[in-house]
Amino acid sequence: MKKFRLLVVLFALSFTSVFAQTKWFNPLDGDEPSIQGRAWNKEIGKSFNRFPMRAKSLVRPDVWYLSTNSTGLNIVFYTNSPEIIVKYTVSGGLSLVNLTTIATSGVDMYVTDSDGKTEWCACPGNYSFGSSAKDTIVYHYKNLEYANKGRGGKYQLFLPLYNSVTSMQIGVPQDSKFQFAAKPQEKPILVYGTSIAQGASASRPAMAWSNIVARRTGSPVINLGFSGNGRLESAVFDLISEVDAQMYIIDCMPNMYLWHDSIVNRTIAGVKKIRAKSSAPIMLVENDGYKYSNTNKPIKIECEVTNQELHKAYDKLLAMGEKNIYYLTLEDIGLTPDSQIDGWHASDIGMEQYANAYVKKINEIKNYKPMELFTPCTQRRDDCYEWGDRHDAVLERNRTANPEILLIGNSITHFWGGEPVCDRQWGSKSWKELFGKKRVTNMGFGWDRIENVFWRIYHGELDECHAKTIFMMIGTNNIGINTNEQIVDGIIGLVKLVRDRQPQAKLHVIKIYPRAGQEERVLALNNLLESKLQLDSMTDIIDVTSQLTLKDGSGKIDSSLFRDGLHPNELGYSRIAKVLKKHF
Repeated sequence: MKKFRLLVVLFALSFTSVFAQTKWFNPLDGDEPSIQGRAWNKEIGKSFNRFPMRAKSLVRPDVWYLSTNSTGLNIVFYTNSPEIIVKYTVSGGLSLVNLTTIATSGVDMYVTDSDGKTEWCACPGNYSFGSSAKDTIVYHYKNLEYANKGRGGKYQLFLPLYNSVTSMQIGVPQDSKFQFAAKPQEKPILVYGTSIAQGASASRPAMAWSNIVARRTGSPVINLGFSGNGRLESAVFDLISEVDAQMYIIDCMPNMYLWHDSIVNRTIAGVKKIRAKSSAPIMLVENDGYKYSNTNKPIKIECEVTNQELHKAYDKLLAMGEKNIYYLTLEDIGLTPDSQIDGWHASDIGMEQYANAYVKKINEIKNYKPMELFTPCTQRRDDCYEWGDRHDAVLERNRTANPEILLIGNSITHFWGGEPVCDRQWGSKSWKELFGKKRVTNMGFGWDRIENVFWRIYHGELDECHAKTIFMMIGTNNIGINTNEQIVDGIIGLVKLVRDRQPQAKLHVIKIYPRAGQEERVLALNNLLESKLQLDSMTDIIDVTSQLTLKDGSGKIDSSLFRDGLHPNELGYSRIAKVLKKHF
């Protein structure tokens, strides 16, 4: 005991000097908290709850108490710091009988680099829970050099699964950059469920299946899992119906055996409440099948009864003409004997199996069919803007302005002009002359490659608008990484995706612009594209090469039209505009 107390004292002293050289950031500061993974964020305000205060009088006390647990909540921020300190307090006990202290009360962090690759961040031996629930919990992440090459990293900090956070600060050294990420504009996936959805019994917060789904899909996920209290209740459905989600997942069967006679009526009533405000997909989920049911007949019957009743509800909804209703069976979930810790709650193996089943179903519903070579991903290669913020700005503009014309591309499009406005607009005069008062969205992103455009489209940039005309020029940033054949296949894959998302629009595929030192390669690439791209009345191909190259027949770029051999200047953009204007 004396040795333990000495270690605690030494641990505390080691942080004293570190804290003095640290600048601190509170996610609750500002007009709206920097907390992701929940609805009602601004209304909830200065707390880490999942429901707004008005819900306290609407739901049962047990549901309200569990809604103060921070499961599913996460904080996203950017920093170039090689070390990060997280200190916070909680109001409940540090551990539960079926959860580790780390899962119950700990935090868990991942980082995404400039090319969209995500890695786990651990801090073995560098965390302390103190000796009582009232003590400040500290996580000290060190040696984050991998994540901080170039611009630094985009970090996602997952909060405790079964405790209520009462305060939190994130610290970095004084000379480091730090910024909280804005709340994403993409609609969330909303999960309503039981203790398994809340996170029992993952080993750490990020291993709860809803958090795994959030990382794998790249979509925001709202976790409304309530341990022992996922009961298909009307008051909870009232709150759920307030959330404009891309998908609703109803996973309450493990808590419904005592109320199995009401499963059909409660399910139908809940779906109707959602349908009164949203036509988004709704997924109904069976009991996962307790893995000791083959040796316990009453438990086997319990699973079968609840699932039979849920399927009755599903069949009735279909018979009533409800659209966009989906069903996930226990066979789809596919738990194995090693997937539960106590016969009820999922181990990390079970959480992975849950997540695999959910991601597969979500991808089917969203018609997500990525190309293996161009796996959709984010990026942060260009330090003159924040890629995620621009994605959100495009979502917001397309949702609200319903543009007539869209331009999809990389930095060459990005730095031309228009909205969303950026600091670099090198062709604004020709942009205004070309488009005038037309509603146009500039969907160019500096340093984007084919795989980044796939991610953007799969994450909603074309979902809530109906353009008349789309121009797309992409692929130059894949030169040096992919072969001509691969780049052309990727462009054709994007054409198919754009046509699927915007079938009413005329799509103009622009050949890759010539660039200094790569003229011959670009020419060969464009010739291959022209030979392979299938054209029709709604898809054509545009070539502006002759407007940007010398008239001597050499095929070399006219350097007077470029800033750097790649990006056009105002005169170069005016030459491009001259060609595009013919295609309105």
